[in-house]
Amino acid sequence: MNPLFNNEKHYLTLNNYLKNRYQKKVYKISLNGNFSCPNRDGKISTKGCLFCSAMGSGDFAGNANDSIDIQFKKIKENYLTKWPEGYYIAYFQANTNTYGSVEELKKRYDQIIHDDFLLDNKIVALSIATRPDCLDDDIIDYLNQLSKKIELWIELGFQTANETTASLMNRGYNNDVLINAIKKLKTIDAKIIVHIINGLPNDTKEDMINTVKFLNNLQIDGIKIHMLHVIKDSLLGQNYQKEPFPILTLNEYVDIVTTQLRYLNENIIIHRLTGDAVKENLIAPLWTLKKFVVLNEIDKKMRKDNIYQGDLCIQ
Repeated sequence: MNPLFNNEKHYLTLNNYLKNRYQKKVYKISLNGNFSCPNRDGKISTKGCLFCSAMGSGDFAGNANDSIDIQFKKIKENYLTKWPEGYYIAYFQANTNTYGSVEELKKRYDQIIHDDFLLDNKIVALSIATRPDCLDDDIIDYLNQLSKKIELWIELGFQTANETTASLMNRGYNNDVLINAIKKLKTIDAKIIVHIINGLPNDTKEDMINTVKFLNNLQIDGIKIHMLHVIKDSLLGQNYQKEPFPILTLNEYVDIVTTQLRYLNENIIIHRLTGDAVKENLIAPLWTLKKFVVLNEIDKKMRKDNIYQGDLCIQ
C-alpha cells in the first residue's frame, strides 16, 4: 500500500504528494496564455466541446489581457497572505496551450523560464493543459527542451473512453490519438495527467469505470476526475435548458468515484476528485458548489467500506 495513504485519505492526493516532496505548501497559479483551440477556431470545429465554457475551461485563470509575468505576480499576491513560504506551479489552464507554432509557444513560456531565467525562484513545475491532438513532433521537441530546465507536467483533456459519448460531446478526436500522444510524451521527461468527466450524457457507470481502467493501462502519472458541470454559456447548457437530461446525484457520484479509484494504480496521483464552476454560471448540479462536502463524502465512504486506491487494480 502506498505509504502516502493515511487514515483520512485512502488515495494518493496531490496535496500529500507535494507536501511529502517539498515539505511546504505548493499551489497552482492559473494562467491564461491567450491561446485558441482547434475545436473552436474552425480547424476541427467551431462549436468546441459541448460542455466547455466560453473561457475554454479557464474561468479561474488570469486575465488574458495581461502578460504572463503580470498575471503570475497578481495571482501570487493573493496567495502570499495564506502561504508566505509556499512554492508555486505555473499552470497554463485556459484553452489549448500547445496550439500554435513553436515560436508562438516560446513567447508565452519564455516569460516563465528562459535559459538561466526563472520568473520566480519558488516555481517548482510548469503545467501545460492541452489536447492530445495538438502535440506535433516539433511541439514535442520544444517540450523536451523545457523539461530539461524545469519539471514539466502535461495535462490532457480526454473526458471519456466511450467514443460514442466523445463524438456526441464534439471532442474532435478518437481514443487512438490519446494513446499516441502519451507514447510521444513518454519519450521525454514529462509527467502526464489526464482529465476525465463523470456524468456525461450517454455514459453509464460502467463506461465511467472503463475510462479509468483504460487510462490505468496507459500508465499515466496523474488524473483529474470532474463531475459534469452544466454551464449557461456552454452548448450543453443551452441544450439542457431546452431538454433536461439526467444528472448524477451526489450519492451516485461518490459511488462512481470511489469505485474508479479502486481500479487505479496506487501510484497515480489524484489531482482532483471534483471541479469548480462559477456559481452564477452553473445550471446543474448545484451540489458541486459544496466542494468540501463532496470530498468528505468520498473520504467517509472509503473509510467506512475499508477500500483504497488500487485495491482492485490488475496490471
